[in-house]
Parts: sequence; structure tokens; C-alpha cells
Amino acid sequence: MSVEELSQEERDTWMRALKQWSLAREGKAIERTFEFADFREAWGFMSQVALMAEKRDHHPEWFNVYNKVEITLTTHDAGGLSLRDVNMAKAIDKLV
Repeated sequence: MSVEELSQEERDTWMRALKQWSLAREGKAIERTFEFADFREAWGFMSQVALMAEKRDHHPEWFNVYNKVEITLTTHDAGGLSLRDVNMAKAIDKLV
């Protein structure tokens, strides 16, 4: 099954709904930084996201230092931002 990149209009509409996420990589990805009380909380959050990502077969690009987790979502098969990224971002937002 083919995954399609969002049109500019679709991307703009979804970005209004994903208020804490920002466009990255010339509109081909979205990113958000999460900050937690300490490393333990950050790692727990990453564990939850990892289990979700594995179940959805849609894995984030991320970076962690102590209490901060930076997540980037893009769909390589689509060549940019897709509905899979939007749905993953919405699911991640529900964890915090």
C-alpha cells in the first residue's frame, strides 16, 4: 500500500491542529521538543513512544539528552509528511 505525501493545503490544515509541532526540513517533516522533570521521566516517555511506534510500524527520529526528547516525524516512503506522521504526532501528544 502506497503512502502519499500531504499536499501543501493538507499540511497547512494539519499544522493548525498540531499547535506544538513545527515544520522542519522544508515542510517535509514535523518536529517537537518535549521536556520532563528528569531523565527517568524522559526515558519512560521514550519507552511509551517506542512501543507505539513498533505497533504502528512508523518509527520517529529522535534525540535525547537528560530530560529533553526531540522528535522528528516524516514518512520516507512518501518523500515527506504524510497522514501517518500526523496521526503519530496526535498519539504522542496524548502521552504528555
